[in-house]
Amino acid sequence: MSTAEIIVTDELLDQWATDPNGPVALHLKQKLLPVEGEGGVIFPPTYADIGYNIDTLSDGTKVATIDSVGSQNNRIEPIFKSTGKNENGEELNPLAALVPQIEIILNVKEKDGEKYERRQSLLDLAHRSADAVVKATPSLAKLINPAFEELKRHGNAGPLCAIAPTSLLFGVWDSRDGTGEKRPRLIRSIIRAWDVETLFSAAQFNSVWKSLEKDQQEELEKEAKAKKTKLSGKGFADAPAVFRKVSKDAATHMKEFRDGSPNPERRTLGGVLVKGVIERNVTINLIALRAISGSLAAADNKPGVLAENLRRYLLSLALLAGTVDQDLFLREGCLLRYADGDIWHAVPRRGEEKKIDLVSDAARKALADYANKQASNISKHWPSTLEHRFDLKEAKKIIGKQDAEEEVTAA
Repeated sequence: MSTAEIIVTDELLDQWATDPNGPVALHLKQKLLPVEGEGGVIFPPTYADIGYNIDTLSDGTKVATIDSVGSQNNRIEPIFKSTGKNENGEELNPLAALVPQIEIILNVKEKDGEKYERRQSLLDLAHRSADAVVKATPSLAKLINPAFEELKRHGNAGPLCAIAPTSLLFGVWDSRDGTGEKRPRLIRSIIRAWDVETLFSAAQFNSVWKSLEKDQQEELEKEAKAKKTKLSGKGFADAPAVFRKVSKDAATHMKEFRDGSPNPERRTLGGVLVKGVIERNVTINLIALRAISGSLAAADNKPGVLAENLRRYLLSLALLAGTVDQDLFLREGCLLRYADGDIWHAVPRRGEEKKIDLVSDAARKALADYANKQASNISKHWPSTLEHRFDLKEAKKIIGKQDAEEEVTAA
């Protein structure tokens, strides 16, 4: 640790959470590397019809999105999920003690004469507490819906924080048959690659077709024609993999060949060659954090929780989420690693940024201790019931209501 770095203390963390004159943000810029080393080829995510999300700057530099903000948040959020218990009944993941472990029982399956439940953690849902499956889980919706109402009408984040704190941490939008309340992310992370060149791939699948007798081939062709299907799609004919599939609308504008040559917009993608750097940027928004308001009233031997307690609690979760060493196996063909040490900065309203130590062993222990202390009072207000059952009938009602709303809009 450099002597120029500020050492984290409880007093400093309290100040970040509550002092309006404190830093506006905490920021980390991480350099990442392909496991193959500098200049490696990696595979970004693909999106319908457009392929890779690559922007071209005014100087010609091409910048590729390697992992979006939403994807990063969905990768980080499960760090707070229970990973099971050891033989002594102790939780294996210490971070699981910091948030309610709410689970939705989706259905009951039977295999080899034994029944088992298929469950989904609230921490795994893409839209968090505003997810459609939550709305279709009556006992959970009875907790979540009033919390959103309280947030919408009175700006009180306390009830939602006690049920689904990561919804406030990673952002949530109650857009599905709800209040319409939208909360910004307190932590934002994104991975980009700079100065990239798109590569293409081609493959050829060779089937058993040539080894079949002519009468066998004719029978298969006749059957495929009757069933209106392609032999190549069923594995009985050779098939090249040169062009990628797009929607019918996109195909009218993106032909496979253009000016007598293969159209790059339709070629099968083969990753990007990174000639620049791969960077992950993490920002903890302290302005948005300090805007959190509301409380939890004291009742039934539960101590009251003030707005400043909510902010300190959410800050502690944000710091743990921001400093975790996540696995960087983002997808097939995109396995990354951290290039060097992390240097966090506290960003003031004016003036120079200040280095802050959030990653040394001492700092990590201080953050963990702070988080456990902040969670101690909040946890007394967690729901007494953590298991809830999905109701297919309620899901159908939601679908019917959405269809009715769409018809009114169309009219």
